[in-house]
Amino acid sequence: MSEHFVGAGWAFPMRIDPGGAVALARRDREVEEAMRLVLATAPGERPMRPEFGCAVHDLVFAPANDATAGRIRYEVRTALDRWEPRIEVREVTVTPAPDDPAVLHIDVRYAVRGTNNPRSLVFPFYVIPAEGGEAADTADNHPAPGENGRH
Repeated sequence: MSEHFVGAGWAFPMRIDPGGAVALARRDREVEEAMRLVLATAPGERPMRPEFGCAVHDLVFAPANDATAGRIRYEVRTALDRWEPRIEVREVTVTPAPDDPAVLHIDVRYAVRGTNNPRSLVFPFYVIPAEGGEAADTADNHPAPGENGRH
C-alpha cells in the first residue's frame, strides 16, 4: 500500500506521543480510525460540516430486526462511500451480538484503493430497548431513506 496515498492523521482519540507531539496514526491504522470516526459521528454533530457522519444514529430506538439491519447496511455504505474515498467498501453485514439482543455488530469488509488487500472493521451499534425489553417499533422513529418521517 502506498503510504503517500494513505497518509497520516491525528490519532483518535487525540493524545500526545512520548516525544510530546500530537500522536499520529499511519497506514492501516489511520484508515481504520478515519472509518470509525465517520461511523461514530452523527450528521449535524459538526457545526462547520453538518452533513459529515453516518445516519445510523437515527436508528438507536429502532428494533433490532432485519429491517433495521438493512437500513444500517445502507447508511454505513453510503457514509463510507462519501467520506472515506481511500477505501472500496466490498460488503457490509449486520448481525446481532450472541450475548446481547440490543447490540448489532456492523462488519465492514473493504480494501484500500489501489491494493488487493482485504480488510475488515467491526463496529458495535447499540439500540435502546423500549420498556418491556424490546426496542421501540414505530415507523416514525426510523423513516426509510429519502423520507422525512412526516405523514
